[in-house]
Amino acid sequence: MKPTECIILALDFPGKKEAFDFLPHLPELSWVKVGMELFYREGPGIVYDLKNAGYKVFLDLKLHDIPNTVGRATRVLAGLGADMLNYHAAGGSAMLAAAAEAALRSPRPPLLIGVTQLTSTTQKVLEEEIGVYQPLEQVVLHYARLVKAAGFQGVVCSAQETPLLKRELGRDFLTVTPGIRLAGEETQDQRRVTTPAEALAFGSDYLVIGRTLTRAKDPAQVWESIKSELNKTGGNQP
Repeated sequence: MKPTECIILALDFPGKKEAFDFLPHLPELSWVKVGMELFYREGPGIVYDLKNAGYKVFLDLKLHDIPNTVGRATRVLAGLGADMLNYHAAGGSAMLAAAAEAALRSPRPPLLIGVTQLTSTTQKVLEEEIGVYQPLEQVVLHYARLVKAAGFQGVVCSAQETPLLKRELGRDFLTVTPGIRLAGEETQDQRRVTTPAEALAFGSDYLVIGRTLTRAKDPAQVWESIKSELNKTGGNQP
């Protein structure tokens, strides 16, 4: 695929109007991400509207509950036409397996992606607040193995962890990487960040980009800058 087809725009807007007012700035865009704020405000209709407008939709709700609840929720969300769904891998193998089984029953199964560790999480947070004392990369790898065994297609992770996951789990195992920032840009609440070119060089399959574009004074210009950077990289690397 073309390098820009790996970009997933995070629609971090308070409502449908703001999201659809912004989208014409990026006519080449293929993928959008609907997160909690937009979905909780607009409900399932936002997914239908985006699909009808021709976009692929990553529905980013980070499901995490008992297996029965997650399985039933997956059937509902897959029925909306979402192209990608995600789940906290910390929910365990039974929960993940319930999601995978439910997705397979859909006429058009979405990609299932496990959340390993949020890109706002540091080693210090992992140990002092979450209570996990293994190295962060090893925790990410452990969760990635768990979701692959359950039948998921990939994970959400930092681009910095992509080489390890590709090496251990295979190049076909998808990595969806948020925390993408342009060189010199403020990282805000993200910690494990990379530039678009660095992420592709690491082997990331999809780059989730939000505020870099949505809060830009000239989104089209920033898009062209990102596009140029990705084209120079030449696509995903081994």
